[in-house]
Amino acid sequence: MADAPSDNWVDRWAPTSWRPYLRLGRFDRPIGTWLLLFPCWWSQTLAEVERGQPFPSIWLLVLFAIGAVAMRAAGCAYNDYVDREIDAQVARTRSRPIPSGQISPWGALVFVILMSLAGLAVLLALNTFTIMLAIASLAIIAIYPFAKRYTSYPQIVLGLAFNWGALVGWAAVKGSLGWPALLLYVGCVLWTVGYDTIYAHQDKDDDALLGLGSTALTFGDNTVSWVGGLYAGAVTLWLAAGLLAGTHLIYFLAVTLVFLQMTWQVATLDTKNPANCLRRFRSNRDVGAAVFLGLVADMSLSWFAGLS
Repeated sequence: MADAPSDNWVDRWAPTSWRPYLRLGRFDRPIGTWLLLFPCWWSQTLAEVERGQPFPSIWLLVLFAIGAVAMRAAGCAYNDYVDREIDAQVARTRSRPIPSGQISPWGALVFVILMSLAGLAVLLALNTFTIMLAIASLAIIAIYPFAKRYTSYPQIVLGLAFNWGALVGWAAVKGSLGWPALLLYVGCVLWTVGYDTIYAHQDKDDDALLGLGSTALTFGDNTVSWVGGLYAGAVTLWLAAGLLAGTHLIYFLAVTLVFLQMTWQVATLDTKNPANCLRRFRSNRDVGAAVFLGLVADMSLSWFAGLS
């Protein structure tokens, strides 16, 4: 696969007959799963901070992890099914399983159904409000692959769909929504528009030739300023969400460190260098991990301090 790490575990260890389907679900590139999962974990933990719990629920963390793997795989396969003719014309994507003929379009749809059923099984373990909230995201997910055909800002649609977990995580704990979850969600949308703009610079020439929309093309030479502004907005909203949920100094320090990492992304970004863009895009896993660990440390240490 042209857009997968050369040393990925699928190509090294998976049975040969499984590899096309594992590639279809992007199991050879886990970065997308992490970026889908972290907003769920953030939101869950933020709600637990507000409740004064000492540790996040392991049961919910595991459920969200399984759900993120399944739904990311389903979403990627669905996206590849819709984009199969476009992918065949783009250098980075023409080796994907459907355009390369490794999997038929119908085979991809069967895979989508199976992965979606796995996601549904996870969802049914949650409360009724959360189930209905999660189902509401399907409309945005269905629209996303078509967005680049009709708008110059498909990354916004991706952000709205990809970060729904920032609402679901809170609802799974509280059984309702609240301002911290809403602020977290909007901040995550801005974050996604930023990092996916960086990612989209890898395909901007092909997108322009095919008449597809992209914030990489829309922002153009002003990408650094736009991404910097989006990241600043995301961090501001994350801080506000934490403030409303009752987080403490540790969380705010973690988000400050995250902002420094985002500043590095922007300051060193070279939109004409695909390898540079890919590395900075992938580094957003570190952003997700830092915010999550900051929330866990905040809730645990604050609880123990309260005991003493």
